[in-house]
Amino acid sequence: MSFVTFVARRHLKIRNQRKLVRLITLLATFGVGVGVMVLMVVIAVMTGFQSELRDRILGIEAHVTVMRYNDWMGDYPLHLDRIEALPEVSHAAPFIYSTGMLRSANGVTGVVLRGIDPRRSGIALGTLNGGDLGRSLDQNDLEDAPPGIVLGAVLAAKLNIEAGDDLLLMVAGTQQANPRVLPRMQRLKVAALFDTGMHQYDGTMGFVNIHRLQEIIGVQDVVTGLEIRLHDPEMVEEASARILSLLGGAYWANHWKQMHRNLFSMLGLQKIMMYVILTLIIIVGAFNVVSALIMMVKEKTRDIAILKSMGADSGSIGKIFLYKGMTIGAVGIGLGLLGGVVLCMILARYPFIELPGDVYFLTTLPVRITPIDMAIIALGTFAICVFASLYPARKAAGLKPVDGIRYG
Repeated sequence: MSFVTFVARRHLKIRNQRKLVRLITLLATFGVGVGVMVLMVVIAVMTGFQSELRDRILGIEAHVTVMRYNDWMGDYPLHLDRIEALPEVSHAAPFIYSTGMLRSANGVTGVVLRGIDPRRSGIALGTLNGGDLGRSLDQNDLEDAPPGIVLGAVLAAKLNIEAGDDLLLMVAGTQQANPRVLPRMQRLKVAALFDTGMHQYDGTMGFVNIHRLQEIIGVQDVVTGLEIRLHDPEMVEEASARILSLLGGAYWANHWKQMHRNLFSMLGLQKIMMYVILTLIIIVGAFNVVSALIMMVKEKTRDIAILKSMGADSGSIGKIFLYKGMTIGAVGIGLGLLGGVVLCMILARYPFIELPGDVYFLTTLPVRITPIDMAIIALGTFAICVFASLYPARKAAGLKPVDGIRYG
């Protein structure tokens, strides 16, 4: 053990300090720990919110959507084969979008209808009865039975219905509609309900078999567009450009980053602002580190003078107190990270904080701890503690042996 490390460890022992210095040292350590814990929990919530929102959006929406300019797509089977042949594409499927009104015995509400192919669609959406979306639609696709529909839980609550109940659907803009005749009503059966935790889907969307929806709106074998899923959702820009170059200029593509660019930009900016604002708590804790080291310098003035008289140079004395500040910061960081992990685990295990889904998109508070966030918090806090230790270390290094012996 080096001379500097040995002396620093001796001075940091609680039993070797006066009561006031001991208290200030403990407060400085816990102050840094509380700052790290608060910052870690908030950033974990922000990261979890961003990650959970992204996963849920990609679970229900396609990575890339391809449509034809102002027209239906009639030759979509050929395009499906060409697109699925691309190496970055996982699979592709047709879809139809439409809007309408749903009516039950207890209410009326609007709905966004999405017609999908249950056997080709890659929507990763489970239902409340333990099944999945595609299987629920496929099992209820019987010719002598009304078309099945899978509704969001919030939308079902508005209509006061459950799985197995019947509904009446009035679709806007059907191809065979006569403006002098009231729109035709179509009876549907609720095949299942889904709950994504996102109000914008659960409260507005319903899924129907694409062939049944084509019959309802009166179109032939045409679709609104193609939904494409990639092996890597982050490569949507390159994949979109390659798909458009393959299909030609009559088509346009949109991907999830474009559709939700403002939302994820806002979340990223909020995360940065939380870093900046909550770092102030750590800076306040760093002032306690400065106070503790200054009190140690005052307490150890005679010791510093004796060490210098025995041959210790100013650099070694400064390093002793710099190591003290680094040790206080490291212990505080360790306690803060431990407390943050425990609190995040509690929040993740017991989601007792509920959020209004129509305001925050999600209904529960998501938490996700990433090694990168922990490393940034730990290194940033350690740098602040080192910087806070420089002034007391310089004061200790500048003490003259004569003044220390005379006034210590």
